[in-house]
Amino acid sequence: MITRTIGAFGLALSVAHGAVAAQNVPDAAALAANPEIKAALDAAKADVTITEDQIRFCEIAAPSFKEGRRAGALKLAFEQIGLSDVRTDKAGNVLGEWAGVAARPHVVVAAHLDTVFPEGTSVRVRRSGSVLTGPAIGDNCRGLATLVAIGRALKRAAVKTPGSVTFVADVGEEGLGNLRGVKAVFDGSSGRPIDRFLAIDGAGLFVANVEVGSHRYRVAFSGPGGHSYANFGTPNPVQAMGRAIARIAQIHVPASPRTTFSVGRVNGGTAVNAIPTDCWMEVDLRSSSTTALATLDGDFRKAIDDAIAEENARTSSSRGVITVRLERVGDRLAGHTPDTAPIVRTALSAAQALGLTVPLTESSTDSSVAMARGTPSIAIGAGGTGSGQHTPSETFDTTDAWRGLQFAILLVVALAR
Repeated sequence: MITRTIGAFGLALSVAHGAVAAQNVPDAAALAANPEIKAALDAAKADVTITEDQIRFCEIAAPSFKEGRRAGALKLAFEQIGLSDVRTDKAGNVLGEWAGVAARPHVVVAAHLDTVFPEGTSVRVRRSGSVLTGPAIGDNCRGLATLVAIGRALKRAAVKTPGSVTFVADVGEEGLGNLRGVKAVFDGSSGRPIDRFLAIDGAGLFVANVEVGSHRYRVAFSGPGGHSYANFGTPNPVQAMGRAIARIAQIHVPASPRTTFSVGRVNGGTAVNAIPTDCWMEVDLRSSSTTALATLDGDFRKAIDDAIAEENARTSSSRGVITVRLERVGDRLAGHTPDTAPIVRTALSAAQALGLTVPLTESSTDSSVAMARGTPSIAIGAGGTGSGQHTPSETFDTTDAWRGLQFAILLVVALAR
C-alpha cells in the first residue's frame, strides 16, 4: 500500500534536440480542478456506456492470434469517439490518435485484445446485479472499455493536452502471443518515439511498477512407440512426461522474490492401446527476479533430463529411447520502474488527488516491453473488483468501478504534460 505522502510539484516541460526533458511531477490536484478536466472526471462517474462496451467487447471471441473480430469492434469504437488516424497495423493492433498542442511528450496508453481461452469457448456474459461473469470480463475487457471511455471523456469535455496520446488496443499479450502486439508498437507502428507508456490491464486499483519475467516452454517428447501389449517395455514418451511433471512439481522456489511454475497444457498419444510416439507439454516459469528465474530454469531443465534418463533406464528395449526437444515459446524480461521515478510519482499524485489509496505492486503486462526498451512505464488496474482471472467464470463487480476510470483519465492527462 502507499505509505508515504506525495507532494505536489510544478510542471516543467521542454523539448530540445528532438528529445523530451525529464518529466517533473504535475500538480494532479490542480489538474483535477481544471474546468475541462473536472468535466471529464464528472462524466466518468456518470458513464454507463463503459459497462455496455465491456460486455459487448467480451462477447466477441479473441484468442491470441485470432483477435481480428474484436479488433474490428475497437476500431469502430475509436472512430466513434473521435480519435484521429485510426488504423490497424501489420501485427493487428488498433491505434488511434489524440492530438495535443505538440507532438511530444508522446504517451501510449494500451489495453490488450486477446484472451487465454481457445476457440469454441462460450463468451456469453451473465449479469447479476452489479456482478458480471464471463471469460476475460475483467482481464481485459474492462481494460478495453476503459481505453475507449478515456477517449470519450476527453472528447466530450474538450480537454486539451500539451502532448499527444496514442490509444492502442493490442494483440498477443496473453500466453504464446509473447507480447507481439506491443513489440510492434515499439518497433515503429506508433509512428514516432514513445516517451511514456501506460498499460491498463485487469480489475482493481493498483500501480504496477515491477514487471514479472517469464520463460515459457513447449517440451516435446518422442519415442519409438508400439503396441501396448506386444511392445510392452518400450520407453513411453507420455510416461517420461509424467515423470518430468512430477519432478517439476517438487522444485523448491523462494517465496521472496516471488517465483512460480506451472504446467499449463499437455497433449499426445493416439489410442489407449498404443504406446505413443510423441507428446508435449507447455510450461510457464516466472519470477520478478532475473537471478531467481535463471535458477528455476536450470532446475526445470534438470527435471526434464532426469525424467528421460529414468524412463530410458527402466527398460532394456532395443527399439529406441526417449528424446526431447525444448522450445522457448515465450520470454518476458523482469523489469522495475523505481518508486521514485516521475511516472510512478505522477500516478500516486493522481490517486491522491482523487482520494484513492492505490498500492504499488508487480504484474505481468505489456509494460514489460516498454521497461525493456528503457521507456518510463507502469500498468494500472481498471477499477472495480474481480475474481477468477483466466477462468471461464471470471467475475467483475462494477460497484464504484467509475473510480478506476477517473484515475485513468487523470493519469493520462498528467502524463501528456
